[in-house]
Amino acid sequence: MEAAPHPERATPHHRVVVVGTGFSGLGMAVRLAERGEDFVVLEKADEVGGTWRDNRYPGCACDVPSKLYSFSFDLKPDWSRDFARADEIWAYLRDVADRHGVRDRIAFGADLVSATWEEGTRRWLLRAADGRGWTADSLVLGVGALHEPRLPDIVGLDTFAGPVLHSARWPEHDGLDGRRVAVIGTGASAVQMVPELATRVADLTVFQRTPAWIMPKHDRPWSQRRQQAFRRSPALQRAVRWRTFWELEARVPMFSRYPAVARVAERLALRNLREAVSDPDVRRRLTPGYTLGCKRVLLSNDYWPAFDRPNVHLVTEPVVAVEPDAVVTADGTRHEVDAIALGTGFDVTGSFERIEIWGSGGRSLTEAWGGGMHTHLGITVAGFPELYLLLGPNTGLGHNSVVLMIEAATRYVLECLDRSRSGPRVTTAVAQRRFTDEMLRRSRHTVWATGCRSWYLDRFGNNTTLWPGSVVEYWRRTRRVDDATFEPVRERELVGEQA
Repeated sequence: MEAAPHPERATPHHRVVVVGTGFSGLGMAVRLAERGEDFVVLEKADEVGGTWRDNRYPGCACDVPSKLYSFSFDLKPDWSRDFARADEIWAYLRDVADRHGVRDRIAFGADLVSATWEEGTRRWLLRAADGRGWTADSLVLGVGALHEPRLPDIVGLDTFAGPVLHSARWPEHDGLDGRRVAVIGTGASAVQMVPELATRVADLTVFQRTPAWIMPKHDRPWSQRRQQAFRRSPALQRAVRWRTFWELEARVPMFSRYPAVARVAERLALRNLREAVSDPDVRRRLTPGYTLGCKRVLLSNDYWPAFDRPNVHLVTEPVVAVEPDAVVTADGTRHEVDAIALGTGFDVTGSFERIEIWGSGGRSLTEAWGGGMHTHLGITVAGFPELYLLLGPNTGLGHNSVVLMIEAATRYVLECLDRSRSGPRVTTAVAQRRFTDEMLRRSRHTVWATGCRSWYLDRFGNNTTLWPGSVVEYWRRTRRVDDATFEPVRERELVGEQA
């Protein structure tokens, strides 16, 4: 590790530095601004938005009801439909930044590349790719997990002569109309992308590794009458929001304790598949062989029907190579295409790995997480004083809105910041181990551990992504900070020039 610059030269200094301007970063920024805190937000791009700024592929939309996909302190009464599209959510986040006056607290183009905890000053020393630097008493990472694209390791992919597009790096004008297009991947982004592309391209070949369970998407436009009613009566909107929340919370037992309950939903999904796809062979290959919920349950009314179109083809042979003008499968077939669209998902740890984070004793976060992403409550990490994660490990959801989890974690971080006014603190190794063991123990009985391969599981086969319980439980667990889970950072003698 290179020697860190002298902290006094790394100006300016802030009590809190927040990284990212998606729901996590903006939510934290608004709350800090309300409290009159000294803070700055670092954003690598030139606009706010996080996941909803970066994901611009055709058909991109949220699969959480709009009624729950906003901050509790800034409800939006005029969503256009039950499941908002990406552009509308991005516009909402831009409006939040403006309405709450935090835009001028954001340093745009600040791509954080290193964060070092300095033992002598007991501060974080931060460096951006363009050379700018900051110091901070506390560092809050709201970097998200669904925007660093995961590229498939396919021989020859870099030799393809046409455009190769990823769902998280989609150009404004893709030029795919009337062309032969391959879609590799059949996850959440592909399920939205395929029906949209099918109506535009000459020929669409979908390469599927594992079929997905798909449930109906009850998506209707919001009438002006509803929008006006919510605008006139925020109490009514909150009542509807709470009703939707409890409807989704009711799904927790199916995911966390009683996977067999999923059989009822599976029968409904298979009935929809029979009605949507007329070819029995295609229908067979689209039928999942694992328990519903083991992978992310997808919502769509038009994905399966797309395979009844004459220009849409399903390929289930594994992709083994890409040539300049074709995708090659294991049976030796060359599928000639003009463009490739990758719906291969995201690197859920990539957002953290792209930043070199050094904690106490010069130990890196990469090293600390060599055996798995271990935290306390998904928010703090032993050995990394005054480092806080928003939407960190084991705080994702398979049944409800993650915005609710972000707000619970934000409240917890704010209380931690209050406690640290008398000096920096760090989570104890004992508290972290207890939480890690709890997550491993509880995840063994969930639907995610029923045998399928999913991005919820790390390379050791452990669930480090989802919270194995209800949102209500997480609210309760984060409602008060237990001082027994922290210890003060002991002051050490200054070294070098400061000795």
